[in-house]
Amino acid sequence: MIDIAARRAGFAGVSYSAFSGWVDRPAAFAPMLEGELSCDIAVVGGGYAGMAAALRLAGRGADVALLESGFCGWGGSSRNAGYLSNALAGDPQLLKTLYARRLPGLIRYADAAAHFTEGLIRRLAIDCDYEPTGNVIAAVSPGQLRRTQRNARILRGAGADVEFVEGADFGLPNTFLGGVFERVGGLLNPGKFALGLRDALLASGVRVHEQTTVRAIEPHSSGVDIDVTGGRLRAERVLLATNAYSGALAIAPKRMVTPVWTSLVETEPVAPERLAATGWTRRTGIITPHTILENYRPTPRGTIMFGTRRLRTAQGALGAREPDDAVVADLVRGFHERFPSLGDVAPERAWGGWIAMTSSLLPVAGEAARNVFYAIGCNGHGLAQSPYLGTLLADRLAGEPTHEDLAAVWRGRPRFAPSVLSAPTLHAAWTLDRMADRFHSRRA
Repeated sequence: MIDIAARRAGFAGVSYSAFSGWVDRPAAFAPMLEGELSCDIAVVGGGYAGMAAALRLAGRGADVALLESGFCGWGGSSRNAGYLSNALAGDPQLLKTLYARRLPGLIRYADAAAHFTEGLIRRLAIDCDYEPTGNVIAAVSPGQLRRTQRNARILRGAGADVEFVEGADFGLPNTFLGGVFERVGGLLNPGKFALGLRDALLASGVRVHEQTTVRAIEPHSSGVDIDVTGGRLRAERVLLATNAYSGALAIAPKRMVTPVWTSLVETEPVAPERLAATGWTRRTGIITPHTILENYRPTPRGTIMFGTRRLRTAQGALGAREPDDAVVADLVRGFHERFPSLGDVAPERAWGGWIAMTSSLLPVAGEAARNVFYAIGCNGHGLAQSPYLGTLLADRLAGEPTHEDLAAVWRGRPRFAPSVLSAPTLHAAWTLDRMADRFHSRRA
């Protein structure tokens, strides 16, 4: 059952949540940090990256403390659409233009991340409804189809495990013409995965402190002091796994991430025969190659979940929020465009979360200050990449040589270009996507 507390009726009677539609909140929390404590390594942030890093470090014998302002898995980890993908963010042609030499290493990193997270689910025996279906970047217009054909060639040339598929032959809904099939990965319940990691963490030797807000991090010659609301923690080294929330810490590199809010909507249950009648005969997740992607996936609940399409930037401090009426209405409109025969299927609930976007659209890791390290693996692909990146950085902090996949995303200097993801830019991208959709519909 999903907790319906703190919900309100929004667009067309859709139930809005300020948490997630995947799972309930935990019934109890780990104790706050109070007083003066010390440890070998402190991990700040209890998302996928922080939890995976802390588990790895504890398994290697380190004295680890993890600090989380809410509860572990509270943020984007339990709120995302549940696509475990071996892809990178960004258009492959753009990535090839900007990072021609680095692209094979980045492709290798993304592929290894998906395999790692699949293995983590197995090793920890996390029941998260994982289906290794792969995912497909599916075109809705001839122009997008030509682009996906080109992108499939680029990705295969760089070593990616992908193929170009035709829509009808592959079992895509009738309005999707074909695209790039990513063989590795699939679909899961990200809330169950996040809370399964949390259960493993709480059962480990990691000292977990939830509802503990970090106010300042101060490196000095003999270690790092971390000031929290209830006390102070001294560590030899610190790993920042704060992703979209990094801007709240002065020590985080400036302009490292831009937080954006992404929304999801879930329908009422759809009869299997109605879904099959749309042409969607595979349980593969679908992502469109729009400037701001759309995503559509079936769930084990017999519903269809869809999202993104329109993004919001942060105004002030990040925190719990409910979806925006205009965004939900636009998402529902998009769903009806892609599935016209399901126009009577009602949207039932909506939620969202903050994700971290980097100016390069690539995952990044590095050293922010002496003995203070960071790992950002999102850009919409954190489900696969964040656990792997946190683990790679944990191995480095434990004294291992830098893994080649960590080297592929390592930043020698913590300097980042200004972000272009402003509210006007995101609105312009959405407008161009809708203009392209209208042009295609008139020609169809």
